Amino acid sequence: MLCIAILIALRAVMAAILPLSADEAYYLLWSQHLQAGYYDHPPAIAFLIRAGTFVFGETPLGVRAAGIMLSIPTSSFVWNTASLILKDEKKAALAAVFFNLTLMTAVEMMAATPDMPSIVTVAAFLWAAAKAQATQDGRWWLAAGVAAGLSLLSKYSGLFVGLGVFVWLLLDSRGRSWLKTIWPWAGGALAFLILLPHLLWQAQHDWMTFVFQFGRVGGGNPTVRYLIELIGSQLGLATPLILVLGAMGFWQARRPGDDRFLLFVPLAVTLLYFLSHALRDRVQGNWPCFLYPILAILAADAPSQTRRWLAVSAAPVAAVLLAAVYIQVAFGVPLKNDPSARLLARDFPEAARALAESTGTVVTSDYQTTALLKHYQPHLTVIQVIDPQRYLWAPDTGPLGGQVVYFAEKRRARPELMEGKAQLISSPMDFGASGNYAGYLLHAPKPSLTGKVL
Repeated sequence: MLCIAILIALRAVMAAILPLSADEAYYLLWSQHLQAGYYDHPPAIAFLIRAGTFVFGETPLGVRAAGIMLSIPTSSFVWNTASLILKDEKKAALAAVFFNLTLMTAVEMMAATPDMPSIVTVAAFLWAAAKAQATQDGRWWLAAGVAAGLSLLSKYSGLFVGLGVFVWLLLDSRGRSWLKTIWPWAGGALAFLILLPHLLWQAQHDWMTFVFQFGRVGGGNPTVRYLIELIGSQLGLATPLILVLGAMGFWQARRPGDDRFLLFVPLAVTLLYFLSHALRDRVQGNWPCFLYPILAILAADAPSQTRRWLAVSAAPVAAVLLAAVYIQVAFGVPLKNDPSARLLARDFPEAARALAESTGTVVTSDYQTTALLKHYQPHLTVIQVIDPQRYLWAPDTGPLGGQVVYFAEKRRARPELMEGKAQLISSPMDFGASGNYAGYLLHAPKPSLTGKVL
């Protein structure tokens, strides 16, 4: 318990001192315009950010406060699910420690992105399902339905776990007996009712989020490149020994009739999808984050006397790796091609300040730059000229003319998008000491340049 409390406290410190990533700044924009759906994802993260900023203001801690607070019940869900399924309190405690020690949990339960509530709600769903099976009290399927509905309001990846539990109900003889009762069906109906406002929003907006998310399955030629990338990313994010233990526990849980089979089936169903996707297209490293409650429980159950060294080593190795990442990120220890510097946009505030001193109206063409500008320089007028569906709450500019600055990170700059809309009248101008950001002076004859005003 003390170890988990320390890990969550350290996560809170990091949440307070680290600048927002571009995605977090983007979801912060959502929270300022609450609605039942958005182009990219369902709306849960926007409401959670709004709650945190209501208490702590629009600070990094305020934006991330919900994830820090929800780390406590999520750890409890993992612990109690492990206790119900493994029937061993020491292993249950170890599962909760493993869960909090992974780099995936450290990042995703701190960062204010849809992954955070997805992890929370999947952990709650698994706990409710395990509670129903352990107690044989069907009312727990109603709690599972609430968790499932909230999971789908967080991120659609919850569908895989829900499908996995339904497959478990079909494959396991003890599970099939539930299908003869009203309880799992009532839980499913409750999940649908919770999701219904979002579905109505989608119906009014051409099902845009479904089209965006479910249209991402790759159609390229088969290759092992992305599969190797996926395995490599999970070795780092789970930490190597915990991932190895999780794989061992997964294999041990494969038999119907075993209590652990309730965890095996959802994990197997989801892995089948990710593996098939990775054979044709990239699976981002964070996508499997909602599976980490299962991974932690299976990892805690894996060690035997012949693998005792793995159990003894896994937590210390994970702790060392986590500490190294925290130190590097917190103190900006220089690394070649430092991913954290780019992820956290450390040099953006200086560039945004310099930009604001030179103009009051900026044109952008990517959501990351738009969001960061509105976070660091909220008084700037930002005209977003692409992806208008991302900003349905924002008004259209109407005809916009005169001189404006097109601003972007150099690697994302696409001044060619302005062709036919505005005339480039200057070569790129650097903003900020790093030289990573550039501005292009444009002349836009009316009424050529239109976009969303933020």
